[in-house]
Amino acid sequence: MANFETVIVETDLLILGGGMAACGAAVEAAYWAKQNGLKVTLVDKAAVDRSGAVAMGLSAINQYVGLKDGKNSVKDYVDYVRNDLMGVTREDLVANIARHVDSTVHLFEKWGLPIWKDENGGYVHEGRWQLMINGESYKVVVAEAAKNALLQDGVGEIYERVFIVGPLMDGDRCAGAVGFSVREDKFYVFKAKATLVMMGGAVHVFKPRSSGEGLGRAWYPPWNSGSSAYFTIKAGAEMTCQEVRFIPVRFKDAYGPVGAWFLLFKSRATNAMGGEYMVERKSELEKWGPYGRVKPIPANLRNYLGMLDVQDGKGPIFMRTDEAIQKIADTLKDDPKAYKKKMKELETEAWEDFLDMTISQAILWAATNTEPEKRSSEIAAAEPYFIGSHSGASGAWVSGPEDLQTDETKKEYFWGYAHMATVKGIFCAGDASGASSHKFSSGSHAEGRIAAKAAVKFIVENNSAPKVDQAEIDALKAEILKPLDTFAQFKGATTDTDVNPNYIKPRMFMFRLQKLMDEYAGGVSSGFATNKAQLERALELLAFLKEDSASLAAENHHELMRCWENVHRMWQAEAHVRTVLFREETRWPGYYFRADMPKLDQEKWLVFANCKYDPKAGTWEMLTRPILHIYPQPKEHELLGG
Repeated sequence: MANFETVIVETDLLILGGGMAACGAAVEAAYWAKQNGLKVTLVDKAAVDRSGAVAMGLSAINQYVGLKDGKNSVKDYVDYVRNDLMGVTREDLVANIARHVDSTVHLFEKWGLPIWKDENGGYVHEGRWQLMINGESYKVVVAEAAKNALLQDGVGEIYERVFIVGPLMDGDRCAGAVGFSVREDKFYVFKAKATLVMMGGAVHVFKPRSSGEGLGRAWYPPWNSGSSAYFTIKAGAEMTCQEVRFIPVRFKDAYGPVGAWFLLFKSRATNAMGGEYMVERKSELEKWGPYGRVKPIPANLRNYLGMLDVQDGKGPIFMRTDEAIQKIADTLKDDPKAYKKKMKELETEAWEDFLDMTISQAILWAATNTEPEKRSSEIAAAEPYFIGSHSGASGAWVSGPEDLQTDETKKEYFWGYAHMATVKGIFCAGDASGASSHKFSSGSHAEGRIAAKAAVKFIVENNSAPKVDQAEIDALKAEILKPLDTFAQFKGATTDTDVNPNYIKPRMFMFRLQKLMDEYAGGVSSGFATNKAQLERALELLAFLKEDSASLAAENHHELMRCWENVHRMWQAEAHVRTVLFREETRWPGYYFRADMPKLDQEKWLVFANCKYDPKAGTWEMLTRPILHIYPQPKEHELLGG
């Protein structure tokens, strides 16, 4: 076995991840831990300053309710989220985040994040729920606050460049986590009384639209590998909404986001003939129940209408950036000086939107002589992602807050501590918690704070250290380091270490997974469509892939991390395929299509489709959970206001 030192770290509260949820958890945990004499440990596979989905920056905060202004209520936000997810939403979780998120945004501003202000000193909105920011240093600002809180007065500690592989268990209770350094020969065992899982969603499960020289381009960062899902699944936690993957429409090839162009610049998207599919295909929305009539139209249905144009040979689809900018500037056409100034301002905003968060888009525009103020840009649906914090909803099934429950919901949605999974001692936030979409960066930070406070309460009330068998630790160490041993044993069999009959390298393994998911589980090449036979074939091929994962080989620390990242992706893929197969309807056209069951089935499938893996038996259980309301059940006409 590879000669790695075993480092044992004992703590009270373990935070896994370094993104927005983890930073929120660190700030909140530090406060409560200090009062209760507890130790907090944060572990991140990279560096906290630039970890997570907003690592490069962001041009907008996408969740701000604005309760102090009295323009929106928590219920308004719950209605919006429920409508956008076609009725499948945990209202208690969404409401809990919505009532706390404004305070998180105010903290961001206090810490130094520049939020755009109007002439009256109010926030500049991009849309109803979005605030414009100068976000190049968004993550750095938030990370600095987290580190300062955690490292003051010896309350906590931070381990960076340590990759967490999976859970450490004490029977049915989580006892911490195990992993390894990506820079040193060290195997880490983190023993904890409670563990906060916040390691992001999953990208590169499906074959990306940009392949070859463009491999790695993604709207969501490519280092998100499904570690949250793997951790909770392997611990035996119940999972929810694993079928709800998200397909964003982005500027083609560089994946630049389109939100600012729709919301701030009021741009139109048209087909190649100039037709506006949102207008021409409006009648198609009637097929999708009340959700096709709500405002705003659900994101998946907007995708769907554009996809229909592409299928009918009317592509490509264009964002009319030139038209949008010109329309705004034309309001000043009678004042040449003001007009010129406005055009320059709009041009700056257009480029800055991408320099804030998707630099590759600005580079592509420059490389192709594209000036957005003069020329329209092509947009396209990207490959599917698993992101419980955005317009997806996949994650662990977690307890809601006690004070928001009704007599009916408390039986189903509450089991002691907010955001605790169904496994004792595991708490989830961000992309790790399911059925509470549209929290984005600010909501994930708020959710991290909520989960951390609940986790400290759990520790105070269950203050006993879990016990872990040394033999289990030794077995986990051997399993995790095996790819290094496999490479060392067989590397001499061929002259090219990437081609070997005795092992498979992580890059080739990932390509196999992506091809499988793309062709059988509704990826780009299949027009996001699948059916029962294809899904069953996908499970068969995933079983073969799982067998071959035992032959993964790593040449160094970096490849060892890549091996386990792709194993994590494989488990996320299996949970997804099983749940899409289980839900016998098409609920989210534009995210995926069950070609054999192409309609919405409100009577049978207006439920949560959940799954649970039994680590001891090695079997999966599929089950449904009811959708219950903490607010009065809306009538159909009320949906229209969302």
